[in-house]
Amino acid sequence: MKEAKASMLAVPVNEQDHVMGSMKPLVTVVTYGDYECPDCSRRHHTVEKAFDKVLNSVRFVYRHFPLVQVHPRALRAAEAAEAAAAQDKFWEMHRLLYSHSNRLSDADLRWYARRIGLNLERFDREMASGTYADQISEDYYNSIINGITGTPTSFINDVLCPKSDVELLAAVIKIIKDSSPDQ
Repeated sequence: MKEAKASMLAVPVNEQDHVMGSMKPLVTVVTYGDYECPDCSRRHHTVEKAFDKVLNSVRFVYRHFPLVQVHPRALRAAEAAEAAAAQDKFWEMHRLLYSHSNRLSDADLRWYARRIGLNLERFDREMASGTYADQISEDYYNSIINGITGTPTSFINDVLCPKSDVELLAAVIKIIKDSSPDQ
């Protein structure tokens, strides 16, 4: 029973998710990630290289899954991403965090906030008060309950995709090609 639960996306895409791409997608990719995770960073960079080719057909969804026992800066990085999201700059911060996944100190996070043009007073206030920490932690525990065990974990059209980064991208491109009216 637990295996079946883990093979399908338990929580549908919703208004709390960070979404980019097509509003009428052929493919929806939901990824659970950790900004300090080297494998997540590799997956991010692999997908980003092909991003322009698939953007009109794919909806990308990102969910935080900070593995705080292994990656002590992951929760703070997720908080910084949420603080950026509150100022409509989630994806800009997301890219910076994965581009610099080995530099996630509070000073680094503030520098990224400045670089993308966030209101720094608001950013500092939200980071100091831990405005987003409880929600990120709650989402993390709910994800565990729903079968997520590590990062990166990706689903393609609600089905678990236990593939390498290249295989994930190939599967997405295949679905797009197979759905194309030219076929």
